[in-house]
Amino acid sequence: MENQTQDYTYQNVIQMDDADASRKFIANVFMWMFVALGISAAFAYEFSTPAFLRLLVDPATNQLSGLFYLFMFAPLAFVLIMSFGMNRLSYGVLAFLFILYSAVTGISFSIILLAYTASSVLGVFLTTSLVFGVMAVAGYTTKTDLTKFGSMMFMGLVGIIIASVINMFLHSQALDYLVSYVGVAVFVGLTAYDVQKLKNIGAGLQYGEAPARKMALMGGLTLYLDFINLFLMLIRIFGRRR
Repeated sequence: MENQTQDYTYQNVIQMDDADASRKFIANVFMWMFVALGISAAFAYEFSTPAFLRLLVDPATNQLSGLFYLFMFAPLAFVLIMSFGMNRLSYGVLAFLFILYSAVTGISFSIILLAYTASSVLGVFLTTSLVFGVMAVAGYTTKTDLTKFGSMMFMGLVGIIIASVINMFLHSQALDYLVSYVGVAVFVGLTAYDVQKLKNIGAGLQYGEAPARKMALMGGLTLYLDFINLFLMLIRIFGRRR
């Protein structure tokens, strides 16, 4: 009996340590996510002017400028550089790239503030925050392993990307709506999956060490991408154009 009690106590201590490390790690992840969202929101508001829109779209011909494509594809380049260079780049460089990426994304989002009414943008943002928050809590607290569920969501994400590329040529409004509705389901599911995955990662890291700080930053990037993509899907469905 004594030996069993000692083993049980020791296991509880380890679990508590893991849980504490996981909480600290997740707090750092969300800190980076909130910082990135704040930067993006500030830059989106600052650049949402008719003068900047004219730099992106020629009002006479309605043609998209090279600057438009730069802001459209630059965020993808930042994500790829950070993802593939995480092990080679220092924590400071990764942090700088993340902040710069958030700013560029915010600038590209300024066109949303010009295309949709302020009330609908605010409404969709609050809806996104609520849905994201509920799924983040669900992912953090659930005891169910979401690994297989996450694999399904990634398959759905690939399907969304392929359908979106095809629709760039078809210009089908019906397909656009279908992609948006499927996208909402996919990013809602990915939010829960990613939070659970990050919780498990945090439990196995030593908080404060360089690898843990890098992983927290990249985790913030992951949740940031889940949030803004969920927002984009919802604004395409419920946003009211000016």
